[in-house]
Amino acid sequence: MDKWYPAIQAFTEALLTRSKRRRLLKQERQKLKNPIVDWLEAFLWAAGVVLVINQYLFQAYQIPSESMMNTLQVSDRIFVNKFVYGPELLPGIGKLPGVRVPARDNVIVFENPLYLSRGPIFDLTQRILYMLTLSIVDIDRDQYGNPRAHFLIKRAVGVAGDRIRIVEGEVQLMPAGLDRWLSEPAFKQLSGATYQTRRLIGPQDYTVIHAQALADAYKSAGLTVDQSVARTAQGEVNAYGDEYERVGTRYEALHAIYPEQRDAADNWQQFKLGWYIPAGWVFPMGDNRDNSKDARYFGPVRVRNVLGKAMFIYWPIDRIGAIN
Repeated sequence: MDKWYPAIQAFTEALLTRSKRRRLLKQERQKLKNPIVDWLEAFLWAAGVVLVINQYLFQAYQIPSESMMNTLQVSDRIFVNKFVYGPELLPGIGKLPGVRVPARDNVIVFENPLYLSRGPIFDLTQRILYMLTLSIVDIDRDQYGNPRAHFLIKRAVGVAGDRIRIVEGEVQLMPAGLDRWLSEPAFKQLSGATYQTRRLIGPQDYTVIHAQALADAYKSAGLTVDQSVARTAQGEVNAYGDEYERVGTRYEALHAIYPEQRDAADNWQQFKLGWYIPAGWVFPMGDNRDNSKDARYFGPVRVRNVLGKAMFIYWPIDRIGAIN
């Protein structure tokens, strides 16, 4: 063994020397590297980490409107759990499996069914910038400089198996297994839900809304409007109005005027009967019911188009907390 010791020692010293030489060369190259390149590499690495977290785990999102007041205020910044329902493979492309599906009363973020895309390249660029800046930079704006609603945040009021209808802005539910309609407050009491809704329109407003819809239907049919209806229609309505109720009342009047017309009958039946929510769909609505463009206007939303669950507010500081 002694005769091999000098050889082993020489080999070990050569290996350590070579390793030390490589380490010194790496340090020298690091010293010679342009500081800008070094900063750029660090930035790209950090940006990559932010993108991965935002894409697959938690994404920052800024509340753009009053549709979820008082649960969420305009400009609240929140984190959305994207993992729970299954994140997209890439922004706008594919979807990975989640651990569960949206449940009743969850506050969810989903693709706006009424959104008009400017093309895949623009959409991808916008979403990357939005994620990188934690929702601070949003280049997707309209001609007035307001953010365009590519994604919406609402509450899942109806889920698979439900029937749901809206009467003068109030939700009525018939869950699977039940044979009668329940008002939303009555259903919340049974289910233990604690969220609060906000109404801006009162009964007196609906008297005017109905009269205006009837007058409009009769005029479009070339019929004389009853004087009492015409007088009531001259009244003022809360600035928000209720377009869904107005259109539904107009359909009802047109169906009475033209009972033989299939379109009038179909539209009236949709308004009267509401929606049935099939498996794989949800019915999202804003908590601020009279200032929310939601499923009343575009119908149920596919679960595969739900991007995540709203978790908590992180800004402003005085509003930090979980979202219920």
